[in-house]
Amino acid sequence: MAKRFPAAPAHPERNCWGCEHYCAAQDMRCGNGSDRTQHPIEVLGAEWMKQAGYEDLCEPAGAAPVAGGAGVGLEGR
Repeated sequence: MAKRFPAAPAHPERNCWGCEHYCAAQDMRCGNGSDRTQHPIEVLGAEWMKQAGYEDLCEPAGAAPVAGGAGVGLEGR
């Protein structure tokens, strides 16, 4: 079973959230030198899941944070 997209990562500013790789912000594979993609919690705040309609796809807020490079994005949604 695939891991779910982290709802509230401990340090979202450390990763790029633009694809399923979740690369470190300084070492992006697909960024081509561009800026990193922010996690929705950085843009919309703590209630981002309700605003975006992704409540059913995310891990609960109390779950362990996903380390950089692990997890699966919201593809197929």
